[in-house]
Amino acid sequence: MFKITIFDKYIFKQVFLATLVCLLLFIIVWIAPEILVKIIRKIFIHHVPFVQAMKLLLLEIPQVLGKALPVGILLGSIFTFDKLSKDSELSIFRGIGLSFNRIMAPVILLGIVFTGLCFNVGSSLIPAAEKIDQAKKDFFTHFVYIEKDKNGDLTQSVIVTSFTPNQVRGVYVVDFSKKKYDDAATFDSITYAPWAMVYDDKWVLQDVLKCKIDTNGIFEKSKKIGNVEILKGESAKNVYTMMKNSVKKDRVFTNSELKNYMNLLKAQEHTDEYQFMLCKYYQRFLHPLTCILFAILGCMLGFSPPRSQRLVGFTIAVGIVFAYYITLPFFDLLAQKGVLPAFVSAFAPIAAFIASIIIIKKYKDL
Repeated sequence: MFKITIFDKYIFKQVFLATLVCLLLFIIVWIAPEILVKIIRKIFIHHVPFVQAMKLLLLEIPQVLGKALPVGILLGSIFTFDKLSKDSELSIFRGIGLSFNRIMAPVILLGIVFTGLCFNVGSSLIPAAEKIDQAKKDFFTHFVYIEKDKNGDLTQSVIVTSFTPNQVRGVYVVDFSKKKYDDAATFDSITYAPWAMVYDDKWVLQDVLKCKIDTNGIFEKSKKIGNVEILKGESAKNVYTMMKNSVKKDRVFTNSELKNYMNLLKAQEHTDEYQFMLCKYYQRFLHPLTCILFAILGCMLGFSPPRSQRLVGFTIAVGIVFAYYITLPFFDLLAQKGVLPAFVSAFAPIAAFIASIIIIKKYKDL
């Protein structure tokens, strides 16, 4: 069963070569429509040097490769087994006593190799490429942090209108009043600073203008009070970390960075964002398994009688790939909103593929 034979080497080589061709085609098709247009616009409109534009193009490849590896082995195994079926080579293998499971063994081995490669691409290569790309960008976006007391009542809200990785601008601090209405909270004062200095143990607002608000919600008076310290202690570092990470996509983080960010979100009770990131964290370990499952599905869909239709397996494969990638955001949303646990949302596509393999094996004459 585990002895490597000449048949294993032959099938492994054929599937591997076909997979490489499919990978190349998938990357070209994925890059061509949108990314190339973006690169061309940077060259001719934004006057980005050609060498720099090519570097930006190369930084896009790891992200595409993470999606291309499972698709490549699916199409490569389908193409190979379809060709072996049409040339009656699979019939010969079966005639000398090889079961279909034994014939698939080298393809499953290739799937395991691609699983490890896919995991490393997602956990190391893509974050490295994204960090190089994002290091050249300035982020200008808003961020809101709400502070509560032990009873869950609102005490303060910090609103940052714009920031870069190195500078915080346009900071509003809203102090909530202890007086509350049934349907709304009331304000005690609003503080504005054009910019702020961020330290590990505090934020220092510069050139502060503070506006006092009376019990009726009307501005009472305003005055300049110089510099003001806010978010003292551990909150200063945590809020700044969340602010920087709020503009990043999950693929920017390594596994350890993503886990630390999730712990921070959980501690700050950002439940929706925590559930979303937790789902993405599980997907990093589950998505590479599609390489093995796609390899098995490809073998099953490619196997057919010599005179059967050749496009049936490829059509089903395209449908599987389309359904997989188009439903991922849907399951992410279910996890984010708490409809399904994060692990269930991440595992659902894998469970569907396992069920598909069981059904095909049961009803297809292999």
